[in-house]
Amino acid sequence: QVQLVESGGGLVQAGGSLRLSCVGSGRDFVKGSAGDFSNYAVAWFCRPPGKEREFVAAISWAGGSTMYADSVKDRFTISRDNAKNTVYLQMNNLGPANTAVYYCAADFNLGTPRTRPDDYDYWGQGTQVTVSS
Repeated sequence: QVQLVESGGGLVQAGGSLRLSCVGSGRDFVKGSAGDFSNYAVAWFCRPPGKEREFVAAISWAGGSTMYADSVKDRFTISRDNAKNTVYLQMNNLGPANTAVYYCAADFNLGTPRTRPDDYDYWGQGTQVTVSS
């Protein structure tokens, strides 16, 4: 089974920071195999209360290309450590509008990272981020 497991969510006051982590494990992510985690672009999406899932950020397989939603540019940073099968999302200057369940997703893609949920093959269960005003 392929698993993506998010962690790092929680309750934070407005203006605060959190760092989310997404760890990939399982058959398709075995190092040295065709499904090595480093062959996957990874993205973060969020689902605010009562809203549809939204794109937040994405990073290419080697980390050389990143993309961000306009609303998080200059506040959020996505990075990855392929030796640890882990992708991070550093979130700074959080506001109540960032309250959502955050999901990471993996796309077997060696090109430019994509931003549509339908492009992603594997999903984690999500981690809740709550920002109080």
